[in-house]
Amino acid sequence: MFRDRFDAGRQLAERLRPLAAERPILLGLPRGGVPVAFEVARLLRAPLDVVVVRKIGHPLQPELAVGALVDGDHPEAVLDEARMRRMGLTRADVAETIAKETAELRRRERLYRGGRPAPQLHDRLVVLIDDGIATGASVHAALRALRRQKPARIVLAAPVAPPGSVATLRHEADEVLVLEQPPWFEAVGQFYEHFGQTSDDEVIDLLAQARAFEPVATG
Repeated sequence: MFRDRFDAGRQLAERLRPLAAERPILLGLPRGGVPVAFEVARLLRAPLDVVVVRKIGHPLQPELAVGALVDGDHPEAVLDEARMRRMGLTRADVAETIAKETAELRRRERLYRGGRPAPQLHDRLVVLIDDGIATGASVHAALRALRRQKPARIVLAAPVAPPGSVATLRHEADEVLVLEQPPWFEAVGQFYEHFGQTSDDEVIDLLAQARAFEPVATG
């Protein structure tokens, strides 16, 4: 369906082209969402940044997500309260995990932004971009955190996602744009010919290149 993330980004950019006049801020989900967002930034001549999200795992089963931590001035832990209740967990039970993931989140923020401040989203059109959505847990957490910064509007955009996840996320974003919604969905990677890992160095390089796309302020 897509050759690689850059190809997916170019296809997504064509659909997002009408938003250019609204001067959006693009936010890619590292690491795989950044190459996709890079191509959108190139076409729309829009600023590109990241939203760093870290999974909050069960204390005894770290691979089992019970929430997510999202970056910002004050990192926000978005917990799946219903799942936590079913597992008999309290917020205190995951406090140590949250502290560990907060440290890793801060490290990645510094790494990706290089000391630059996070963009101000108040009253702006924000486009959140990933390379694909499976369960939507990380995207859900990111959308909730972004909403608290009071942007004018949030558009969620991705090349591919299952219909069920798209339907759920429509309650969190003002608009959801997904190019393909196949019912036979197992993993995001099955819809890419090339789906290798995106490295931290690639994310840093793409963010640096994207700064050339931003319009020069005049006045």
